[in-house]
Amino acid sequence: MRLLVTGGCGFIGTNYIRHLFETDNDAVVVNVDKLTYAGNPLNLLDIEEIQGGTRYFFEQADIADPAAMRRILEEYAVDSIVNFAAETHVDRSINDPAPFITTNVMGTQNLLSAARALNVPRFVHVSTDEVYGDLGPQDPRFTEETPLRPSSPYSASKAAADMLAHAFFRTYGYPVCITRCSNNYGPYQFPEKLIPLMFKLASADEPLPVYGDGMNVRDWIHVEDHCRGVHLTLLNGVPGRAYNFGGDAERTNMQVVRAMLALLGRSESLIRYVKDRPGHDRRYAMDFSLAQRELGYEPKHTFEDGLAGTVRWYQANREWMAGIESGAYRDFMNTWYGDRA
Repeated sequence: MRLLVTGGCGFIGTNYIRHLFETDNDAVVVNVDKLTYAGNPLNLLDIEEIQGGTRYFFEQADIADPAAMRRILEEYAVDSIVNFAAETHVDRSINDPAPFITTNVMGTQNLLSAARALNVPRFVHVSTDEVYGDLGPQDPRFTEETPLRPSSPYSASKAAADMLAHAFFRTYGYPVCITRCSNNYGPYQFPEKLIPLMFKLASADEPLPVYGDGMNVRDWIHVEDHCRGVHLTLLNGVPGRAYNFGGDAERTNMQVVRAMLALLGRSESLIRYVKDRPGHDRRYAMDFSLAQRELGYEPKHTFEDGLAGTVRWYQANREWMAGIESGAYRDFMNTWYGDRA
C-alpha cells in the first residue's frame, strides 16, 4: 500500500503514521504537511532517519495548492489517501475563520479533485463529531444519520468538507469514506488543547482556566483507538459511508481537569473559571455501533488508563513540550485566556 497522509506532522496524523509503521511492514507513506504552528516534523524524526527515502517521504505542501497536489500524486503514484490536514482549534476559528475555510473546505475540494482526476482508488476524509452540533443531557448519542448542525466556524468548515466528500461519491461515484471521531487525547498533542494545556499549567503550579461552569461534556477517545478506526475504514469501509468513532468515555471538562490534578498531585485550588467560549457546545457523545458491526472496531483504552499513560508520556517528553512552545502558543494564551479572566 502506498499512502498519501496529509497533515502527518500534526497530532493525529503523527500517531497514524506511527500506527502504520508498527502494523504494516510493507506500507510506503508520503507525508504532506504545510507545517503551520501545530505541525512538527520532529514528531517523526526517528521514522525519517530509519525509513526516509525508502518507505517514508516528506513533502512540505499545502493541500489547497492544485499544482502541488497534482505533482505529488503523480510522482509517488499513491493508491490511498487519508486526509487529516485541517485547521482544528475552535477558539482560533472564532478569532479568524478565513484559514479554516481555505484549508478545510477549499483544500479538501482540491485534494478530492486531484485524486479523482488521477483515479486514486481509496480516500478517507477525517472529520469530527463537532459537525453534528451539540446534545442535551438526555439526548441519544450522535449516529451517522444525525443531521449536521455545526456551531462554530471550525465545525462549519468541517461539515462543508464532509458534504463535498459525500457529493464526490454521489455525483462522480468517487470511492471516498468519511470518519467522525470524538475528542482525541494522547501523545504529541499541541498544548492549546485541554489535556496537554492542563498538564503544562498544573506542572508549573499555574492557574488552570476552565470555560464557563466546566460542565460541558465530551466523549474522549485515545488517539491510538482513533487511528485504528481510520485504518479499518481505509481497508474495509464501504464507499460513500460515514463512520463514527468514540471512546465510550463521556466526561465533563471539570472531571478531566480534576483527574489531571490528581495524577499530578496538584491542588484543585489552581482551577479558575473564565468567561465561556462563544457558542460553546454543551455535550458530544458518539454512537459507534456501525463501525463495530461493519469494521470490527472497539476502543482498547479506558479513559482512566489512557489519561494516566498520556500524563506519563508528557512527563517523559518535557523537551518535546518545551520545543514546540512558540510565539503562536503565547499569543493563543494571551488572546483566549488573558481577556477572559
